[in-house]
Amino acid sequence: MEKKVRVRFAPSPTGGLHLGGVRTALFNYLFAKKHNGTFVLRVEDTDQTRFVEGAEEYIVSCLEWCGMSPDESPQKGGEFGPYRQSERKATYRQYADQLIADGHAYYAFDTPEELDAKRKEVPNFTYGLATRNGMRNSLTLSENEVAELLANNTPHVVRIKMPEDELVSFTDLIRGHVSFDTNLVDDKVLLKADGMPTYHLAVVADDKAMEISHIFRGEEWLPSAPIHILLWRYLGWEDVMPQWIHLPLILKPDGNGKLSKRDGDRLGFPVYAQNWTDPKTGDLTKGFKELGFMPEAFVNLLAMLGWNDGTDQELFSLAELIEKFSVERISKAGAKFDFEKAKWYNHEWIKNADALKLVPTVKAAFTEQGIAIESEAYLLKVIDLVKDRCNLLGDFVAQSAYFFVAPAEYDLAAVKPKWTVEKAAFFEAYVAWITDNTTALELEEKFKDLAATHQFKPGELMLPFRIMLVGGKFGPGVFDIAVALGAAETIQRIKNALVAFN
Repeated sequence: MEKKVRVRFAPSPTGGLHLGGVRTALFNYLFAKKHNGTFVLRVEDTDQTRFVEGAEEYIVSCLEWCGMSPDESPQKGGEFGPYRQSERKATYRQYADQLIADGHAYYAFDTPEELDAKRKEVPNFTYGLATRNGMRNSLTLSENEVAELLANNTPHVVRIKMPEDELVSFTDLIRGHVSFDTNLVDDKVLLKADGMPTYHLAVVADDKAMEISHIFRGEEWLPSAPIHILLWRYLGWEDVMPQWIHLPLILKPDGNGKLSKRDGDRLGFPVYAQNWTDPKTGDLTKGFKELGFMPEAFVNLLAMLGWNDGTDQELFSLAELIEKFSVERISKAGAKFDFEKAKWYNHEWIKNADALKLVPTVKAAFTEQGIAIESEAYLLKVIDLVKDRCNLLGDFVAQSAYFFVAPAEYDLAAVKPKWTVEKAAFFEAYVAWITDNTTALELEEKFKDLAATHQFKPGELMLPFRIMLVGGKFGPGVFDIAVALGAAETIQRIKNALVAFN
């Protein structure tokens, strides 16, 4: 019988959620849904020194915003809980004890001061094959000494004992055959002095307990793979070990190294999914959501960072991504992050969106700017008129505020040099003709006819007309604007502008 697909996104609650983390969650989610599997959220909070209040709730909020609601999580529960590692603490010690009993791990009693001294003494010191016999651990101390230290509750950690001269090999579903020389891997800590497991022990124990079938994680975890594979083997679980998928990095725009929060700060774009406020410092790090990205666009652009379906298609809904997703189409190479391309995705999603869906967000943006929206039906028309001009949801205010508030200023520099009393006379005549029951096409035809009568080319009058209604040289079709504003408002704006222009 084929193994049921169960995947997990396992972030640490230490701060904002980097877009690389969201992409890891996304690929897990797409794979699970493609194969009618289960998407698990597991919170890896074993390092209590780095735990940040509110971070778990923030992670859940980011996933919900992206439309990737977990099937099992600390909030939803499930038959494989608890889903916070700190709540599973009692389960890990038995595995550490088993590894020690089988000779695959050992107690290390070195104090932080002793380790610091060794690091100063030995350049690039690592605790492992070449150095373990010169340290204070159960490999160098007698059984009686070890028993006495343990009886006295002497602080200690448990380290894996990496084997000598072995090659640990496995198949990565993206990278193919991968091998590691155990002589080059240090003896990582499995259980800390406070009794909490490190990531290495906890991730293996929990993936086994939760029957995880495939592990999608970032390429930066590749060096840890031999430790984890040996733990699966040493604990007797190798026959049910999940399949491995190490995802390519998301790179800086210039391709030199992994994209970091610092890069976003330096280059002026977010790298977090949503705004994150550090509870200790109060520092705000901006996110894609608050910048004005649609969740559909954010998910779409993340999917295309390291994956494609083999065609030229670039716009995918979440449902389409689920249908098309395959591990075989994930690239080995890192993907450069391009913020201009990210905005292009958002522009396309805004342009193609149903205006009704955009109403709540756009209305909130106007309210924030102190502009009251009295009619949602009117706002709906406005959104339809300007949405193809917006890259971000916040652009709606700049692109359409004039529909709700008459211009207080005009781009006079664009009008005054060529303004004449004859042009003023044209607009005074045009005002007399405008009524509410006129279509944009009828308004345009009358405009052209009247221009000919006044011996003008229509193009000479279009820009002044636009600036009368809008205040500047932007916006959709000027006759569409006039119809949306209505006859009374259009007439009033022309009259106001004639005073300013003359």
